[in-house]
Amino acid sequence: MNSTLSTRDLISLGFMTFALFLGAGNIIFPPLVGQLAGNTSWSAALGFLLTGVGLPLLTVVALARIGGGLNAVTQPIGKIAGTIFGTLIYLTIGPLFATPRTATVSYSIGFVPFLGESELALAVYSFIFFLIVMLIALYPGRLLDTVGKLITPILIAGLAALAFAAIFWPAGDVSLPSGPYVKHAFAEGFTQGYQTMDALAALVFGIVIIKAISDKGITETKLLTRYTIIAGFIASIGLAVVYVSLIWLGASSGILAPDASTGAPILSAFVSHIFGSMGNVLLALIIVLACLTTAIGLISACGLYFSQLLNISYTKTVVALSLISMLIANQGLTQLIAIAVPALLTLYPIAISLVFLCLAMSCWRSAPRVFIPTLGVAALFGFMDGLRAAGLGDFLPNWLQELPGAQLGLGWILPVLVVLGLSATADRLLTSSN
Repeated sequence: MNSTLSTRDLISLGFMTFALFLGAGNIIFPPLVGQLAGNTSWSAALGFLLTGVGLPLLTVVALARIGGGLNAVTQPIGKIAGTIFGTLIYLTIGPLFATPRTATVSYSIGFVPFLGESELALAVYSFIFFLIVMLIALYPGRLLDTVGKLITPILIAGLAALAFAAIFWPAGDVSLPSGPYVKHAFAEGFTQGYQTMDALAALVFGIVIIKAISDKGITETKLLTRYTIIAGFIASIGLAVVYVSLIWLGASSGILAPDASTGAPILSAFVSHIFGSMGNVLLALIIVLACLTTAIGLISACGLYFSQLLNISYTKTVVALSLISMLIANQGLTQLIAIAVPALLTLYPIAISLVFLCLAMSCWRSAPRVFIPTLGVAALFGFMDGLRAAGLGDFLPNWLQELPGAQLGLGWILPVLVVLGLSATADRLLTSSN
């Protein structure tokens, strides 16, 4: 048994964590944010980094400090509520949205420029993609070696070439902002960071990271916590560099694809403009590797969770999740993004509140007294935001739209803070009276 990780293994662990997070949403959303934000891109980027990098890092830190996965952080709200929330999280970042999106994004950006749009080609590609994902995910103990040491270095080299080109060879001038970015660039970037799903993914990747460390013979709790946090910091630095580069790419080169509805056409147009025909080959390599590593991590994490929850073998669970993800991937990229938005607006307020409550765990005398009412309000307002995003919120009272940030999907923050303050005060008073 090893007592510590070698420097090489620790760097590989950070690379693995970076690769797990760097998937579909991380690639396609930043360029579109940059294009729409124009000369307000830096404000939008700051907001995007808070939800796309800061929240995932805080989540990894919270999981590491508590010493467990999602089940550990939801313990204060009870087993039933924790299981419901956990299942919704795993389904969202697993077979229903995030995992299928890894196939549709890698196909749309990596192969459509060569093959054109084709339902048959997408079906064949998604079958091959999830077959590879399944074969690697069946052996989660080997992820540090297969992902961290083999795949990620190639991915980083490709990303470095793309980032260098985006910074030093922009295709045009920075445009003026459009839509909500004109007045609310920071807030819009903040909410767009939701789309990466990384804060939700961090809640489930924690167990994958910890397992990768323990499979190297590390069993001491203090070391597990330390290495998990270090891996999170390495991944966060990498993600921040990628996001800033891609947002700048969209801001300075979005003119190449002015009617783009996602970042995929912007990226394709840029690499073709800078690198010629070989540009699409480079982009295809980056996208496929990025989405492949994320899909492997998501299927592994979901397999571990649902095999324990349903008492089914891990192998059967991974096969079933891969099959479901493949079938849903054939709905197409635009449809998946449209469906995912209401789900994300519902779950993110709960996830964000949960992470901060866990980070402040030492402040609570009785965690359930604070967790249950605070997360209940977060769930209520998140659900209403989800209904509104799905076009089903006409019956909701108008005063909800008057809350600070409500027009930007952030109306939940003030009610959650008020209930948190009241719950924390009640927690202290009840403890003192006893």
